[in-house]
This record gives sequence, C-alpha cells and structure tokens, in this order.
Amino acid sequence: MKFLCLAYGEQKKMEALTKEQFAALVAQCGVHDEELRKSGHYVEAKSLEWAAMCLRPRNGKVVTTDGPYVETKEQIGGVVIIEARDMSEAVRIASLHPAAHLGEHLGWGIEIRPIADGCHQ
Repeated sequence: MKFLCLAYGEQKKMEALTKEQFAALVAQCGVHDEELRKSGHYVEAKSLEWAAMCLRPRNGKVVTTDGPYVETKEQIGGVVIIEARDMSEAVRIASLHPAAHLGEHLGWGIEIRPIADGCHQ
C-alpha cells in the first residue's frame, strides 16, 4: 500500500537557516531517501516551492487564490510517497525522516495519508 507523507514547515524559520544549515538538512534528507530505497519503501520524494495557487469553483467560474490555504503558519514543504504494509509501518518509516526530528526547532511535522487505489464515492 502506498502512503503520502506531507512534510509541513514554517517558511520563515526555513528561510532563517544559513546556507550551511540548509545544505546539512538537504544532505540528511538525501541520506533518508537512500535508506528508503535500500529498504524497498521508497516510491517518490520531492521538495516543494513555497509559492502555491488554489483553484475552486465559485458561482459557475473557476477562481484562483494564492496560498497557503490552511489556518496555520506551516506550509507543505515536501512530499514523500512510500510503500508500507499498513499505517503502523508507514508511521514507523515516516518517523525516520529528518523533518520528524525538526518539529520543535523548525516547526516541522509530517502528515501521513493512505493513497486510495481508485476513486471513492
């Protein structure tokens, strides 16, 4: 089963990192991705830019708005898709990601969602 792991972070705290601190974080993520590959759990991992747009239908038209869209300082900063037997294993795997250990310092957290095998009604 595949799981989507959304890595949330506070943009201001990330932008406050020095180049060296940011490079160290990127390196940690690369090591994590390689460990996922070796274990057979890696499907995909990407960092996201802070800019975002949202499309919503309003009065028969498509309306766009700038993001983020939730009532929080945190924005989605990256996505990881993993393969796991069940939610318990997905939580264990996601807990190894560097973002899971930066919550207090950089305001990061990881949201884990199962990916459906098709559309639901």
